[in-house]
Amino acid sequence: MKNEEPEKWRNTIDPFSLPLKKVCIQEILGYPHAANQVFYVKGVQAGKEGYYYLKYAHHVDANLKNEIEILWQLHFRCTPEVVEYDAEDYQYEVTRQIDGRRLSVILEEAGLDSGLSYMYEYGRTLARLHQAAGSFPKAPHRRFHDIPEPSHFEKIDMEDVREWLIVNKPTQINTCFVHGDFHYANLLWKDGYISGILDFELAGMGNREFDVAWALILRPGQKFMRTEEELWEFIAGYTAVGGCDPALVRYYMALIYTRFIKFGDEQYAQFVRKWVRKCITQQ
Repeated sequence: MKNEEPEKWRNTIDPFSLPLKKVCIQEILGYPHAANQVFYVKGVQAGKEGYYYLKYAHHVDANLKNEIEILWQLHFRCTPEVVEYDAEDYQYEVTRQIDGRRLSVILEEAGLDSGLSYMYEYGRTLARLHQAAGSFPKAPHRRFHDIPEPSHFEKIDMEDVREWLIVNKPTQINTCFVHGDFHYANLLWKDGYISGILDFELAGMGNREFDVAWALILRPGQKFMRTEEELWEFIAGYTAVGGCDPALVRYYMALIYTRFIKFGDEQYAQFVRKWVRKCITQQ
């Protein structure tokens, strides 16, 4: 499989210094972009060479314990296999590589600015994941779930949007198992299907429509999720498997976008403003 992981882009720990017992690291092949320190490595387990991802807890919100405990009981296709981990402090984990590629890379190589043909599978896979059964903990709360303070809306010149979010705040939450960070960077594709779902640190029992909205957000630099056609194709795939309230999804997308507007350039900010304005006038 072609290595598409970036070269070293920040200071990290020395992976060879970790007291791994099951996997002997032979070579560091890449340094995936992530909040935690992640290493794509070649290693040996039980005398057999293989490829793995080593994740080291790097930031204050790291929750490898939650991810590991979720993966142990989550019986769902295309989830990572935990090979070993730090059972005392949960500072690191090693998972076996899953064969697949990120959608952004696939579309770029094909010269496409739309992921329409992938959206049905995208939505359908999330709906199936939402039906997972188990004794899962409550999903971690994130600042993105909350309406920002008035000063935030003043800075982005969208004070009226805050009022709309307050007035239309849902009174009921539809709860199910959620991934918590289901977006293109955490998904691998092979032959038109999702082959791998990564990063379960934020998973657990949580808000179904918020999880759908998080998947539908256009990230800065992303070449898909730009059009209504793509969004509705995703929803079509989702609702072919499970129930979903599009109005609630739209609300949470507007909520999330009020924070994401600060993450991109002016062109991205203009896209967000236009989308949110259209959203709040459709209610």
